[in-house]
Amino acid sequence: MITREKIRISLYSFNSKILEEACKKIFSIISPIINSENIKGPIPLPTRKRIYCVLRSPHVDKDSREQFEIRRYKRIIDIYPESSQTLDTFLKIELPPGVSFNVKIYSNNSI
Repeated sequence: MITREKIRISLYSFNSKILEEACKKIFSIISPIINSENIKGPIPLPTRKRIYCVLRSPHVDKDSREQFEIRRYKRIIDIYPESSQTLDTFLKIELPPGVSFNVKIYSNNSI
């Protein structure tokens, strides 16, 4: 029976430059441990853009409005680890402030 694990790392940020910096930092630390064939990504996902429309005046002038937007950038990195040391190494990485992440571990058991 062959067990194949996959670690999926989802990175989120409101600043695209900080997000790219975090991806490079992850690759620089994990690439000596794992072959580059076992790392997929960073895969860019669509940017979520939320627009808020606010009235400028508190009383009159409904025609005068102001718009604000928030962009949320997202990247996914898939890692196929050869040992459990990979996850321990990743959890010790300090990412720049402003980057949040989720880690999911998938396991396939096949005969």
